[in-house]
Amino acid sequence: MGLRKKNRSPPVLSHEFVIQNHADTVSCLAMIILLGLMFEITAKFAIMFITVQYNVTQVLDVKNDPVNLYHYGPKDVATVFFYLLIIVILHALIQEYILDKMNRRLHLSKTKHSKFNESGQLAAFYLFSFIWGCSILTAEDFSKNPTFLWDGYPHTHMVFQVKFFYICQIAYWLHALPELYFQKVRKEDIPRQLNYISLYVVHISGAYILNLYRLGVVLLVPHYLVELLFHASRLFYFSDENKQKGFTLWALLFVIARLLTLTLSVLTFGFGLPRTKNQGFSLVEGNFNVLTIRMSCLAAICLTQAWMMWKFINFQLKKWREHSQKQATKKKTASPKSKPHKKEHTRGAANGILKPDDKTSPRVRRVKNS
Repeated sequence: MGLRKKNRSPPVLSHEFVIQNHADTVSCLAMIILLGLMFEITAKFAIMFITVQYNVTQVLDVKNDPVNLYHYGPKDVATVFFYLLIIVILHALIQEYILDKMNRRLHLSKTKHSKFNESGQLAAFYLFSFIWGCSILTAEDFSKNPTFLWDGYPHTHMVFQVKFFYICQIAYWLHALPELYFQKVRKEDIPRQLNYISLYVVHISGAYILNLYRLGVVLLVPHYLVELLFHASRLFYFSDENKQKGFTLWALLFVIARLLTLTLSVLTFGFGLPRTKNQGFSLVEGNFNVLTIRMSCLAAICLTQAWMMWKFINFQLKKWREHSQKQATKKKTASPKSKPHKKEHTRGAANGILKPDDKTSPRVRRVKNS
């Protein structure tokens, strides 16, 4: 496949061999699944991996044509796995042909090199997901009817774009786990990345399984916009440390996004869902509109937002301290150096005994003999 350039040939099945050739291996596996479509025996299994499953044809209106809608099921695991492979390949392409070339030009340190790769990958993903999410919200007319977050719950059926959006979202964040190994992420960075990867997987999968996909998309779009701005600002900062204006805008939008998330979550779980007609718990109908689940979801969102605000405040305080230290250092270097005290050299001093100057010394008075 040749996705990565190999400078040397490490031993087969060694760690270095797996890391260097993981994109090629994944490409071969994806090709095997695609080739399964060519044979009748394997086609029904290959389709389960490639196409979106559980489609249902419904007639929403007598005047309109039938519409294909989808719901979720166990076969979605196979679909998520296949698109996880595709995302691993795309990750390797972005790394090889974009980020590595930029790194060679910037000559970054190891720490900045790792953060640059992380921000580059995430910025590309957030940009794509933000545009995709906006197109979904535009089609759903959320701005005209905000109550669609809870009206008609449970929302067991979704259009193709919504289901495929969630399949790709879950696949992306699951692919980030093996990428910690493939990208040789530093040990001190692994806990931080595991935290936010786990939060994304839990929250997105929870919205998908609990039939809260409408609320999930609405909350993801502003969140991805804020994260996109942060990682884009960090990329500009690595290219030129004087470019820090983006962080100021990010800080403002970060707080607004947290308040918006809390507001919509309280409206949905505290006021909207309790007033809908379908109350109760039913796995068959996909109804999870009971007090326990509503409060658990609201508590999970509130705790996550509180944790994010705590990390944000600590980050801002750290930056403020660093800025204060830099300003103090600049003042010290800019202030004039204290001049050494001039030693008063007395003329005619020798061996620590001061001798009066010849010109100013009083003449020795002679005593007259009477």
